[in-house]
Amino acid sequence: MTTYLETERLTLRRFTADDADLLIELDSDPAVMRFLSGGEGTPAEVVRESHLPNIIAGYERWGGELGLFAAFEKDGGAFIGWFCLRPEKDGPKDEAELGYRLRQAAWGKGYATEASLALLRKGFGELDLRMVWAATMVLNRSSRNVMEKVGMTFSHPLPTPDGMLMVEGADLGGVQYEITKEQWEQR
Repeated sequence: MTTYLETERLTLRRFTADDADLLIELDSDPAVMRFLSGGEGTPAEVVRESHLPNIIAGYERWGGELGLFAAFEKDGGAFIGWFCLRPEKDGPKDEAELGYRLRQAAWGKGYATEASLALLRKGFGELDLRMVWAATMVLNRSSRNVMEKVGMTFSHPLPTPDGMLMVEGADLGGVQYEITKEQWEQR
């Protein structure tokens, strides 16, 4: 399998059609899904018939340079979750979302910060991105901490999407953080 990106402890690669079970397992953990669906898992058929095909189609859409990537520990090869660096579907190609979803076993090990820094380095250094943004719920302090550690700053509040009104803290809404290429280079 072709490596998209390596960090000191992780390898990121494209998802394949054979990876559905990895995503199903990840999205079935109520703790992982807490700030996304209120803890409800994603049905297996949705992962197989919609999510995974859309992830794979994204590689073609963005020439293999951007998308959502499976992350594995170098030591032992365990799947830890995924990271994304991708534009919105119809958005400008030089503005990308940074995102991550990790298994509980990978929490608190610094993986989100490590891979996010590497993705920002690649995005600004190799892929000619102008700006990278990330979004989360106000209450998701762990995710916000990662955004701040990698140099992103609060940009603006976000309303809670209708499909997430059952999520803890939905009344507080979300937040978007951003970093520009210029800000990255001045760090």
